Amino acid sequence: MLAVGDEVPDFLLKDSEGKTVKKSDFKGKKYVIYFYPKDFTPGCTTEAAEFARDYKKFRNAGIEILGISPDDEESHKKFGEKMKVPFILLSDTQTEVAKKFGVWGKKQFMGRDYMGVNRATFLVDEKGKIFKVFERVKPAGHAQEVFEAFTN
Repeated sequence: MLAVGDEVPDFLLKDSEGKTVKKSDFKGKKYVIYFYPKDFTPGCTTEAAEFARDYKKFRNAGIEILGISPDDEESHKKFGEKMKVPFILLSDTQTEVAKKFGVWGKKQFMGRDYMGVNRATFLVDEKGKIFKVFERVKPAGHAQEVFEAFTN
């Protein structure tokens, strides 16, 4: 997994509208990259709802939010509309970006092992360097702890 001090790797992904979004779009900006397993699941819904609720606070502080999952653009579009998500949701259907960040790996649910996205959040400064990593994120209260990490 990428760590504090690492540079954000290049990425090129589609958002929920089919627009290409790349790392260079955020040059000189502060941003959050949060990886989540799947649209419409309980934890992912909670996490998206909290970031959506606090989005204005992040924007007023000059911070953008990017949510990334393996879901396709159509799923993100439906999820974004239902959850009233004002920030960018990116489709990493081939899990290339998840693998670059080190969040793709073995998971376990109900005694079954499988590969998937491990929920993690990376805070990025204006130089494109990661300055804080949240591993094994608990969705409830996460948006607030992310905001506090940027502002303290």
